[in-house]
Amino acid sequence: MNIEQYNLKFGLPGQLQFHGGGGGLPMIDISNDQARARISVYGAQVLSFCPAQQSEDLLFLSQQALYQPGKAIRGGIPICWPWFGPDPEGLGRASHGFARDRIWQVLNTAAPSRAETVVTLGLTDSPETRAIWPHPFELTLEVTVGETLTLALVTRNRGQAALTLSQALHTYFRVGDLEGARLWGLEKETYLDKLDGGACKQQVGVVAIREECDRIYTHTAPTLTLTDPALERQIQISSSGSQRAVVWNPGAITAAKMADLAAADYQNFLCVEAANAATDLMEIPAQGEGRLMAQYQIQPLSALHTESMAS
Repeated sequence: MNIEQYNLKFGLPGQLQFHGGGGGLPMIDISNDQARARISVYGAQVLSFCPAQQSEDLLFLSQQALYQPGKAIRGGIPICWPWFGPDPEGLGRASHGFARDRIWQVLNTAAPSRAETVVTLGLTDSPETRAIWPHPFELTLEVTVGETLTLALVTRNRGQAALTLSQALHTYFRVGDLEGARLWGLEKETYLDKLDGGACKQQVGVVAIREECDRIYTHTAPTLTLTDPALERQIQISSSGSQRAVVWNPGAITAAKMADLAAADYQNFLCVEAANAATDLMEIPAQGEGRLMAQYQIQPLSALHTESMAS
């Protein structure tokens, strides 16, 4: 389907239109009374979300991101599915699965009001995917753009046996200065330190990132808060369908080796991911479904967090 056909079938005059983005990949641009957003049909990846009253995007997107088949787009919200991290069976398959580097189908677009726009994208099994992961499935992502950004990733098992998978919404949150940012809600929680062979450790105080970080927190509250004094805001991160949160930043040394990221860009994002990872796998019965959801909202920096940081 070309851009003209996308617009004829799914465009919403005055609110949603398709255009050709980097590498000619189809993009969805949304503008309603509450926010602007951009979604890549390749990977079903939200690349941008900016509420109407905000000057800075919720999300980080690398200026050196690659827009080409077989490559993940660096930034926004990549979808890791049907596994998170390295190939769990050691078969040499790509890290984080195959959902993030496929063109998805546009299933539906809707505008319930001038303040809300909903896009539903889908991916189903094919001979190509079954050669990688031999299971019948239907995967959908429903993105709701309004005062908040909401994602619902739904896996439907179309097979006759139970499915077990891991997954994540690999969200790159834009921050003005990584050193000053803080992630609240994980105090005293245990985490697996992937930079230390998966050693189990305990969080001491609020999460502050000063060097490369790759952690899987093994139990999380439904809502976390990322404070960002440099941008004078905080981001409320709510999720359901998982017990894990992944916190990742490549740090200076690793970032300098990444072709699709400028060397200093690590200072301007923090990944906080709703995930089924490590031992928190999602098991979906035959003909059943599993749902991973996340909602993000930009808020003014609260006095409570400001006072806690000062102390």
